[in-house]
Amino acid sequence: MKVTHIPFEKTGFFSKTMIHYLEQNKDIQPFYNNFPDISGFHNQIEEKQKSFRLQARLVLVDVLKNQYKDFNTSEKTEENIRLLKQKNTFTITTGHQLNLFTGPLYFLYKIISTINLCEELSEKFPKENFVPVYWMATEDHDFEEVNYFNFNGKKVQWNREDGGAVGRFSTDGLQDVFEVFSSHLGTSKNAIFIKKLFSEAYLKHQNLAEATRFIANELFKDFGLVVLDGDDTDLKQLFTPIVKDELENETSFKSVSKTILELEKNYKIQVNPREINLFYLGDDFRERIIFEDGVYRVNNTEITFTKAEILKEVEENPKVFSPNVIMRPLYQEVILPNLCYLGGGGEMAYWLELKDYFKKVEVPFPILLLRNSVQVISEKQANKLNKLNVSLEEIFLNQYDLLSKKVVENSDIQVNFDEKIKYLENQFSELKEVAKQTDVSFENAVNAQERKQIKGLQNLQKRLLKAEKKRQRGLVNRITQLQNEILPNQSLEERQRNFSEHYLEYGSSFIRALKGALKPLQLEFTVLEL
Repeated sequence: MKVTHIPFEKTGFFSKTMIHYLEQNKDIQPFYNNFPDISGFHNQIEEKQKSFRLQARLVLVDVLKNQYKDFNTSEKTEENIRLLKQKNTFTITTGHQLNLFTGPLYFLYKIISTINLCEELSEKFPKENFVPVYWMATEDHDFEEVNYFNFNGKKVQWNREDGGAVGRFSTDGLQDVFEVFSSHLGTSKNAIFIKKLFSEAYLKHQNLAEATRFIANELFKDFGLVVLDGDDTDLKQLFTPIVKDELENETSFKSVSKTILELEKNYKIQVNPREINLFYLGDDFRERIIFEDGVYRVNNTEITFTKAEILKEVEENPKVFSPNVIMRPLYQEVILPNLCYLGGGGEMAYWLELKDYFKKVEVPFPILLLRNSVQVISEKQANKLNKLNVSLEEIFLNQYDLLSKKVVENSDIQVNFDEKIKYLENQFSELKEVAKQTDVSFENAVNAQERKQIKGLQNLQKRLLKAEKKRQRGLVNRITQLQNEILPNQSLEERQRNFSEHYLEYGSSFIRALKGALKPLQLEFTVLEL
């Protein structure tokens, strides 16, 4: 195993928002609290310890014990749940949708990053305990985002009726999916493990939440991972003051809208708030709550409430109030003694809209940490890259730029068009000074001639490059094929492939390799050669 770290910026796959965050650029500093370094964690521990109530800890532990009662988990996870009662115990949290069979590869990277960060913090702060938490997005209702995964370039899909929170979906019908998937796996030891994991998860558990908990527990219980389902009455009860405030005052809309006015001056806005950022959750629906003409209405239903009625509903039936993408982070921070959230670039971008909202409702804003991203390179692929003289950084170049660079490097014709264009610009610079002393028509003629000659050189450069690519067709084809293999659909493989592809090849050593390679506070992209 060989591990190489590359700056996120060099991959070309991360936004300006994320690059500025990692650089602690002055433009983005107003939108986060503590930065993910040891000093930041020291400050965050002090803030959270002062604000988090013992009652919330007791409720959390009781809920977790109940959620785990039918699961065979590890002593490490059970100990972590018990430790949550203590005021010197804190969580590090990541979250993910309930994608079928975990969905894209980065599911693993999120969780292993979270586990490794807890271990690193335990060394830096020996008087505190740190518990890794996976927050299951059980209340999401976009089934089309989670009903499939990719395996060897093909989509394995679960077709069923949509409606309501996905965590409550029955696993009926997944026997057919299992039979299709297992037919592609073979009979190796690793294939047998994958088949067993899938079948025991989806064919022996009643709903998607339980099935996903089983998978996460089986893969990570030895590291003490705690899996939490927020779709719970007792946990929602802790959140009722915030829910009431939202219904009466539209606090999140006002705070986040104000933040967006400043954030959008330099960065792309990830999500926009609604006037009320809550859904109403039924058995088979999850619909927005809308306030119109003095009445609270549940969208696409006949359900309505007066103000008094809906506040009473919050007290008597808190579980039906489901926070959307704007309020879910706050719900998490209210019910967990959490220090840090690990997520992808899109998640980080919407969290950056929320700091002022947290301040308004007097909840500490957590540290935000861009999760580890990983590119797995096989030994065979590494040898090919070496023979083609393509570096690990270069493999992330746009394909046209990569091919152009390698064709030029491999060419016997050494013509530096960039130098010639620069020389031409210098020559015309002198002419422009002369032209300024004459009339405007001569100055315009000089400018037009400069553009024409530079464009001519650029066209010659393109034609030479095209001719060289044709002459070096073998090299071009080998590089193209290899890059397409490493970056499917010209995208990071972690967004395209399922973990089962690598597990089939490497078995449990794949997870051990990730565990040893991922350094969450290093804030760099990881290339893992296996």
